Amino acid sequence: MHFETISVSVDRRGVAALTLRRHAQHNALSGLMIRELTTVAGLLGEDKAVRAVVLTGEGESFCAGGDLNWMKEQIAASREARIAEARRLALMLKALRDLPKPLIARVNGQAYGGGVGLISVCDAAIAAEGARFGLTETRLGLIPATISPYVAARIGPAAFLRFATSARLFDAPLARDIGLVSGVVAPEALNEAVEAEIKPYFATSPEAVAATKALAHALASPIDDAVIEMTLTRLADTWETPEAAEGIAAFLEKRKANWVPADTVK
Repeated sequence: MHFETISVSVDRRGVAALTLRRHAQHNALSGLMIRELTTVAGLLGEDKAVRAVVLTGEGESFCAGGDLNWMKEQIAASREARIAEARRLALMLKALRDLPKPLIARVNGQAYGGGVGLISVCDAAIAAEGARFGLTETRLGLIPATISPYVAARIGPAAFLRFATSARLFDAPLARDIGLVSGVVAPEALNEAVEAEIKPYFATSPEAVAATKALAHALASPIDDAVIEMTLTRLADTWETPEAAEGIAAFLEKRKANWVPADTVK
């Protein structure tokens, strides 16, 4: 399988390594990456030789959220175009979440915004010490709408409320405490820890694993078309506010937004 923004390889045991490969952009999500991840989720889901999937990032970052150029495209887009692009992101996340195979995140570095969303659709996540996390959308006058059903389901409503509203950054041990990641290890031990997470699955029935994943999702609050459309509408509404215009302009101009007190220390 050949892709431009990701790579996929499957070893002899059936473990697929799915790697985000935009290291110069800290593996930020572009429109193309979103489409390629959606495609590969379908392919891996249908491949009976694949027993488990490991999702990771190339270089020092896991995924730094939305790509800057992708963000600029959204600024210039119509409401309908923004909703359509956000829907592609939502369906990509759902495709990975519904993958009928174990999906393990190998969190090799920072994960912000959409990167946190990617971790949240995985069945387990092992993070390297030093990794940083954040739901930073409110700094831009936006909301973490598209990823919200998955992140809130992963870390719970109280933690989601705290971190999504404040946009505060947090470290790997705190990510473990709130349930975003399953374990935290030294960077040099990351591969070994991921291997330990994968190993038990080789004793399990692939069909039973797929059925159990579907059962777990059925027991949780549904993330269906109605929920997805609600998040897209709220995101589109927020894009059209004056504070979103100011926050995005400030970000692009590398200055503080007008709601940030002048004496605030970074």
